[in-house]
Amino acid sequence: MKTIAKLSLALALAVGLAAAATAGDETTVSGQVMCAKCSLKKADADKCQDVLVTKDDSGNVTEYYIEKTEAAKTFGHVCQNQKAAVVTGTVSEKDGKTWIAPSKMAEKSS
Repeated sequence: MKTIAKLSLALALAVGLAAAATAGDETTVSGQVMCAKCSLKKADADKCQDVLVTKDDSGNVTEYYIEKTEAAKTFGHVCQNQKAAVVTGTVSEKDGKTWIAPSKMAEKSS
């Protein structure tokens, strides 16, 4: 019984370390930056929040809520409008939403 407990603990630690290693990977996505409250009219948005809205080749839409990092502050807030952007950062899930912590944000040229 002790052997099974030790193996279970070792497996849990290995899975946790593997998840931590992949969680730090950065990804680059492009789409339209919009305000969750003013442009997208999200029911749960009680204040302005930038969201990167992307669409893949299949037409699937993904919304990345943008964390307020230095790169996001430099890019600036988009309210009642939209701006094409390329965002590089770390993606995570919080409160049922997909978030991105940008290390780089740039306006995408047409």
